[in-house]
Amino acid sequence: MAFNSGRHFLQIPGPTNVPDRVLRAIDFPTMDHRGPKFGKLGLEILDGLKHVFQTQQPVVIYPASGTGAWEAALVNSLSPGDKVLMVETGHFASLWQKMAGKLGLQVELIATDWRRGADPAAVEARLKEDRAHAIKAVCVVQNETSTGVTSRIALIRKAINAAAHPALFMVDTISSLASIDYRHDEWGVDVTVAGSQKGLMLPPGLSFNAVSEKARKAAQASRLPKSYWGWEEIIAANKTGFFPYTPATNLLYGLREAIAMLREEGLPQVFARHARHAEATRRAVRAWGLEILCANAEEYSNTLTAVMMPAGHDADALRKTILEAYDMSLGTGLGRLAGKVFRIGHLGDFNDLTLMGTLAGVEMGLSLAHVPHQQGGAAAAMAYLTEAAAGRSSAAKLNAA
Repeated sequence: MAFNSGRHFLQIPGPTNVPDRVLRAIDFPTMDHRGPKFGKLGLEILDGLKHVFQTQQPVVIYPASGTGAWEAALVNSLSPGDKVLMVETGHFASLWQKMAGKLGLQVELIATDWRRGADPAAVEARLKEDRAHAIKAVCVVQNETSTGVTSRIALIRKAINAAAHPALFMVDTISSLASIDYRHDEWGVDVTVAGSQKGLMLPPGLSFNAVSEKARKAAQASRLPKSYWGWEEIIAANKTGFFPYTPATNLLYGLREAIAMLREEGLPQVFARHARHAEATRRAVRAWGLEILCANAEEYSNTLTAVMMPAGHDADALRKTILEAYDMSLGTGLGRLAGKVFRIGHLGDFNDLTLMGTLAGVEMGLSLAHVPHQQGGAAAAMAYLTEAAAGRSSAAKLNAA
């Protein structure tokens, strides 16, 4: 293989780049997961996760991918034959729906064109029709990684309340947690699903359920089979910082460091940084004369942007050109979007200069692949980021005075 100098630009929407601080933390020798030092580590991490999820409720950690956390959410709280209302906002929402069916649940699907998020009015209307309360859970993906569309979770909660419906509310935050504002308690979510490899800046391998009291009560009556995924045994062991299984010790070292980094920057600043990079990316796409897949500006994702290809041009061919010429990976189109879109990830350990390198690589790749576009996308993003930096500098000076 040819040697590539510099670092590879991993600009897919997850797994994201792992910062050096986290890599160094993971590199510590493995400790005894039954010893007193580990108990202190566990308690510190579990407390820190509550800050990230913005909850006072338990957060359960699994050595698993986000898919495992999907399954844990369903099997802990539901029984065979239960009806769940799900919104197909994209490829990953579709996969969660298919899992629910395989587990013996009845899935009622609200379809979309994959360019829009979950419609609060549609959820409210369906729940009002369900006078017998046959629907036991409403499942929504906050940020659909395949489309770059963010559903408005606070409004979905209001819709459920307006329908006066007792269904559990489950939310997938795999590509939004620690990047886009999310409030487990305030928004009345019963089970939040998350993973380690995106906003938490870790390698894949950890997943999470944040669990409300209502969900834990539902779990007492749940009849879907579960052993490894069971919440209560894990929550009981977590009271002293330990786990009932062998935990992914070194990933937990990294998680502690990632939580420390998020606290140092501050969650509001983390969310603002992601919003700034997303807006700069969208300005670049518009300047290129290309179309953003997300059709509703209120639902633009702050962690990734899915870009539609001009007719007659293949997104994977463009991605291949960019990878070979500039050593940069972009996200592929998934499911019905295969070959039709490419996805620019701008989340996790990311700054203005990293974004500019990413957008310059895309613009050069568009030219190299002979994709019809206009020049100046990277320049439009740079102008926006420069203006934003000037504004932050002025604000800092005023605060100092």
